Amino acid sequence: MPTALETLAKEVIECRQCARLVAHCQHVAQVKRRAYRECEYWGRPVPAFGDPHAKVMLVGLAPAAHGANRTGRMFTGDRSGDFLYRALFQTGFASQPESVAAGDGMKLDGVYISAAVRCAPPGNKPNTDEIRNCHPFLKRELDLLKDVRVVVALGRIAFDVYLSILREQGTIVSRSKFAFGHNRTHQTGPGSPLLISSYHPSQQNTSTGRLTEKMLLAVFRRVRKLISQKSSSPERSGSEPRRPAPGARNR
Repeated sequence: MPTALETLAKEVIECRQCARLVAHCQHVAQVKRRAYRECEYWGRPVPAFGDPHAKVMLVGLAPAAHGANRTGRMFTGDRSGDFLYRALFQTGFASQPESVAAGDGMKLDGVYISAAVRCAPPGNKPNTDEIRNCHPFLKRELDLLKDVRVVVALGRIAFDVYLSILREQGTIVSRSKFAFGHNRTHQTGPGSPLLISSYHPSQQNTSTGRLTEKMLLAVFRRVRKLISQKSSSPERSGSEPRRPAPGARNR
């Protein structure tokens, strides 16, 4: 008998709501990149991945065309995943420092990885309707993952999508008081997971130095500390005081 998360994963894989994304995923899977021309691409929506008893949920943007769209697993088979899994491994959340294929033995301990959009979008830019169509999947995952205490939003879009879900649920009154920034902790109300915003480990961010390994490692060291602490005071809605951050623009 499949679990509720397994049933949801099957629904994700079978989803065909967004014609543009379906066509793009299939096209990429047929044309392929030269380096992967011998590979059989997944070419479908990518389900979430990780520990069903996770205390930490990561929300990314969308599968990469030649990463998760090829391997069928979140953040697997591309440079963003290499960057992310090294940090997870060093902080005890992943069993190995790299993930190259769905059957490579990678295990996550206490972490569940999802995304705002489940299909690889052209140019890594999903449109508003495509993001909205994926809302129910993320919302149901959040409902099913009863042990989550910290949500890490990787990038501005993931951050906004998660906050919009909280707004729809009535958990927060407004999104305006939550300002995106790297390694910032946001309290979203009593009984709700803490939210940490982070730059996305995209090649654009990592190759330019906007996001370094040290910066991402600091995020997951903070996460590890937060989930090990016992709350001793009531939480207040809103972000912690702003700290100076490098870079002229948040991503």
